[in-house]
Amino acid sequence: MARDADGYPVTRTAAGVLRGAAGTRELAVLDERISGCRACPRLVAWREEVARVRRASFRDQEYWGRPVPGLGPADARIAVVGLAPAAHGGNRTGRVFTGDRSGDWIFAALWRAGLANQPTSVSKDDGLELTDVRVCAAVRCAPPANAPTPEERDTCSPWLARELALLPRLRVVVVLGGFGWTALWPVLGAAGYALPRPRPAFGHGVEVALTGPRGPVTLLGSYHVSQQNTFTGRLTEPMLDAVLTRATELASSAGTTPP
Repeated sequence: MARDADGYPVTRTAAGVLRGAAGTRELAVLDERISGCRACPRLVAWREEVARVRRASFRDQEYWGRPVPGLGPADARIAVVGLAPAAHGGNRTGRVFTGDRSGDWIFAALWRAGLANQPTSVSKDDGLELTDVRVCAAVRCAPPANAPTPEERDTCSPWLARELALLPRLRVVVVLGGFGWTALWPVLGAAGYALPRPRPAFGHGVEVALTGPRGPVTLLGSYHVSQQNTFTGRLTEPMLDAVLTRATELASSAGTTPP
């Protein structure tokens, strides 16, 4: 696999994403391959333009300007799946949900749930550590207007599928928002999970129990931690805390299954 100037392996097509994801056996290698992906021309152009122009308040910072990999340990029993990085958040810092108001919400909630060692995430070197949770996104590049296309979602989906497959103790997936909910179902179907029909509708607090190749996994729906939801009160801290409390309860009661 060819590498770019910074040493990341380059993937340029949807077929390449599929091959690269399927051939990965370690999360660290997957993170590298995600970071070098260039399979969606519109997203590549947008993320790199944002990184070049920069917001005035971050003018003195070097933007990441790449796809953003997940964050958290391989032994996590809980995964949190968001939509995509923010143009001046993850696309700037290189870490998922880091450096924007959505990140302020999710990491503070993870800290309150005992899943993070601190309530803030501002940069890669701020000392944040997650316990028993992996945070990732359905689409890894910052999209224009926070709106990936269905084609971009589907092109990116093998990265998410492989990331979840590389979490052998996974028992709970917290899905932030309707976009992530829609993106996750084909991923789970391809991974061998028996999916209910009709597909359960997304909603805050919706809970769906699935059986898959490594045992039971529960999906939990939550409104996204976007400013549109948090500023208007559609999503409150107690609402988010309740979902994460439920996630930790389910993860603990499910026990562990050897990989």
